[in-house]
Amino acid sequence: MTIKSMSEIFYHPGLAMQHLRDEKLKGTTEVLFLLAVLALIPPVSLFIGTTQVGWSLTPGGDAVKLSVISALNSSIAFYLAICFALGTMGFSIHWMEKTYGGHASLERCMNLTLYTATPLLLSGFAGLYPMLWFCVAIGMVALIYSTYLLFTGVPIIMKIPEERGFLFCISILTVGVVILVALRSATVFLWSTMTPLIYLP
Repeated sequence: MTIKSMSEIFYHPGLAMQHLRDEKLKGTTEVLFLLAVLALIPPVSLFIGTTQVGWSLTPGGDAVKLSVISALNSSIAFYLAICFALGTMGFSIHWMEKTYGGHASLERCMNLTLYTATPLLLSGFAGLYPMLWFCVAIGMVALIYSTYLLFTGVPIIMKIPEERGFLFCISILTVGVVILVALRSATVFLWSTMTPLIYLP
């Protein structure tokens, strides 16, 4: 997998998924490296945005900055959460695939996870300007496109009919929602107990 092949998902997603399906895999190291690098985008962007620009809930509202230590703790936790979520999704896809007639390897399932999550991870650059309305708008567009990539890629990579692929995608999205709720609960717990946010005056 190369950066060029990943960029193909933005202008020819169907072809990109076919290339991913037919690609000769060399091992999981490259996939995990790309995952680790791309997962850095949202937390690093938010760290810069919340400490240098400040975040605001409303357009034109007063920007509030976080202390460096508070932002760093939150960014590290956010990074670990992203890696955990993507890894769990990859393993979940591999675990469920045989139920729907798929025969993809774990590495190919991890590749599918990385491909479909790329728009969401790249949308993390919005954290450089951490205004709630802006981040939500960019995040929603990225989420819609990632969902489109998932529904496009699953039948192609798993080599299953589109009807069965649709049901498989619904199952994957369900797992994703469960992971999201669990991470959100963990975030609230951490912010209220172990790593409370410290605002600058």
